[in-house]
Amino acid sequence: MSRAKSKIIINNKRASFDYEFIETFTAGIVLSGTEIKSIRAGKASLVDAFCYFDTRNQLYIKGMNIAQYFWGSWGQHEPTRDRKLLLTKKELRQLANAVKQKGLTIIASKMFIAENGFAKLNIALAKGKKAYDKRHSIKEKDLKRELGKNYSNY
Repeated sequence: MSRAKSKIIINNKRASFDYEFIETFTAGIVLSGTEIKSIRAGKASLVDAFCYFDTRNQLYIKGMNIAQYFWGSWGQHEPTRDRKLLLTKKELRQLANAVKQKGLTIIASKMFIAENGFAKLNIALAKGKKAYDKRHSIKEKDLKRELGKNYSNY
């Protein structure tokens, strides 16, 4: 019996505006209680979410908000707790070495439900954009939008 492909995708639109993505990874998330039900209902937010390494070189996400499940009772979860991310040792080593460089950080860009039913998180090794880079991004978006309008008239 195969599962239907899930359409639940939670994006962090602000991340691509504020950061330049250098490399992306797909990580699993350790969830507890009713968190997966809230994610499947689309009640999660990645705004202001970032990743950090603890003292044992394990990767955690901080600032991700998963709303409490409406139908849950005594087994509710804390909405903004830090959650552990699951990556291979090679990927963890690579990210840990990259974050030691000045100006690089790890941010969450997209959360989705995989084909096997597990929640996955796309994270990106990113470098912050300067103000002039942001203006350039806005200019490119406007140009693409104008070109799209012009071609739709024909």
